Amino acid sequence: MAYFVYIIYSTERNRYYIGQTENVQQRVQMHRIRKNLGASDWQLKHAEEFSSRSEAMKREAAIKARKSRAYIESLFMPSG
Repeated sequence: MAYFVYIIYSTERNRYYIGQTENVQQRVQMHRIRKNLGASDWQLKHAEEFSSRSEAMKREAAIKARKSRAYIESLFMPSG
């Protein structure tokens, strides 16, 4: 079974959210309908696949530990 780390973005909140899941599309839909994240316009920006949940959780933690918007954006935006 595959696990994914995903990054979504809300223009409404000008905010990124990083998480991990088994089903990226379903998870993005859940974010769009959940009120506690304060936005309904979440768009998938990036996803990475892993063979275990523990690997995905480590990657999620590593991305979050950087605490850098520039780093997050470098994962999916072309450089140059």
